[in-house]
Amino acid sequence: NMEREFIAERQKGLQAYLDVITTHHILSNCELVKKFLDPNSYSVNYTEIALQHVSMFFRSEPKWEVVEPLKDIGWRIRKKYFLMKIKNQPKERLMLSWADLGPDKYLSDKDLQYAVKLLSSCSHPYIYKITFATANESSALVIRPFSEKGTLKDLIYKAKPKDPFLKKYCNPKKIQGLELQQIKTYGRQILEVLKFLHEKGFPYGHLHSANVMLDGDTCKLLDLENSLLGLPSFYRSYFSQFRKINTLEGVDVHCFGHLLYEMTYGRPPDTIPVDSFPPAPSVFVVSVLESILTCEAMKNGMPTVSRLLQMPRKNLFIPTKLKEALKTSKECTEKRLTEEQKLIHQHRRLTRAQSHHGSEEEKKKRKILARKKSKRSAYESGEEHSAKYSNSNNSGNYSEKSLLLHGYVNVFVVGVVFWLKRSRVTISLHINIGLPKPSTTAMGI
Repeated sequence: NMEREFIAERQKGLQAYLDVITTHHILSNCELVKKFLDPNSYSVNYTEIALQHVSMFFRSEPKWEVVEPLKDIGWRIRKKYFLMKIKNQPKERLMLSWADLGPDKYLSDKDLQYAVKLLSSCSHPYIYKITFATANESSALVIRPFSEKGTLKDLIYKAKPKDPFLKKYCNPKKIQGLELQQIKTYGRQILEVLKFLHEKGFPYGHLHSANVMLDGDTCKLLDLENSLLGLPSFYRSYFSQFRKINTLEGVDVHCFGHLLYEMTYGRPPDTIPVDSFPPAPSVFVVSVLESILTCEAMKNGMPTVSRLLQMPRKNLFIPTKLKEALKTSKECTEKRLTEEQKLIHQHRRLTRAQSHHGSEEEKKKRKILARKKSKRSAYESGEEHSAKYSNSNNSGNYSEKSLLLHGYVNVFVVGVVFWLKRSRVTISLHINIGLPKPSTTAMGI
C-alpha cells in the first residue's frame, strides 16, 4: 500500500514505537537496538574479538580453562563474560570479564596496567574480591569468583544470574521492593565503601544494583576497573543532563539515589527528576531520595556521602605517583562530562528556539508584522514621491515667471533704445536745416 495517507500514518506509528524503545533505559542500550539505528557503528562482532584476546591471554597463563561463555548477561555491548575454572581446582567456578577501553581512558598504558593489577590486592569488606586482573593498550581482563546467588539486582527482580540481561530485568513478572532492614543495611554498606573510595581518590562512577554482589547480608561492589578503563556509566544519560552533577563524587551520589529507589520500590524511577514518591516503608528513605532525585536537588547539586561508620584506613595502599595519575584521570573525565552537559544544554536551547519560531502563532505574528512593515514602506514611499512632485512644480513655476519678467525687461530696453535713436535723428535734422529744436513736451517727455 503506497497511498500517501497510509504511509504518513505508518510513519507516525513507527516513530511512536521507536520513541518508546529509545526512552526505555535498558532497551536503548541493547545491542540489537543500536545496530538497527546505526548499523555502521555496531557492525563488529565483539564476542569474536573477546575470544581472540582471551585466547592470547591463555597462552601465557595455561592454568585457566574456559567452561562456557555467559551470553549477554551484562548490558555493555563491548564487554563479554566467560565461566572459568582452574585446571587443578575443577570444582571452583570463576567468572572472566573482558572489555575494551572506553572514551574516558586518560591513564597512560603503564599507569593503567599498574592500577588494574593493584585491584587484586584490595582488601575491603564491601569490595568484591578480584582473583586476577591485567590490561594492555586496548583492553582489560578481570577474573572473579562466580556467585550462584547473583547480584543485588537479581535479588530485587528474583532473577537467575546466568540469564541474559534483557530477560532478567527488562520486563519483571513481579515488582516488589526489599524489606526496610535490608534497605538500611545495604544502603549503609554501599555509602561506606563509596566514602572509602572517595577518600582514597579512587574514582568509581559505576554504581548500580547489578554492580553490587551479595555475600550473605553483605554488599560488595563490582567492576572497580570500569572507571580506570574509561567506560561510560550505566546512568550517564541521566546525570549528563544536569550541569550541577559535574564531579565523580556527585555522580556516585546520584547513582546511589537510583539504587535506593530500586531497592525501595522494586523498579527504577520512570523519569528523572522525580516529582513525587509512592508510599515507602520509612519516611527517612523518602527524605534521602528527595535530597538526591528531585528537581530541586538537581538544581542545587548532590549532597555529599554522609552518615558513615568509621572505616578501615589501610586496606588499600596507593602509591603517590599512581594517586596523581588517578587524580588527573578523574579531572579529565569530569571535564568531558562538563563539555557533554554544555552541548546538551545548548542543543535544548536551540530546540526550544526552533520550536518557538516554528509555531503557528509565531508565524502569524511574523506575517502581521510583515504586512505592517510593507504598508508603512508604501506610505513613506508615497509621501516622498509627492514631495518630489511638489518641488518640481514649484521650480517650474519659478522658471516661467523668471522668463516672463526677463522678456518684459528686454522689450522695455529695446523700446528705450529705439526712442533714443529716433530722438537723435530728429534733433540732428532740425539743426542741419535751421529749424528750432523740438520741445521735450512735443516728443512726449
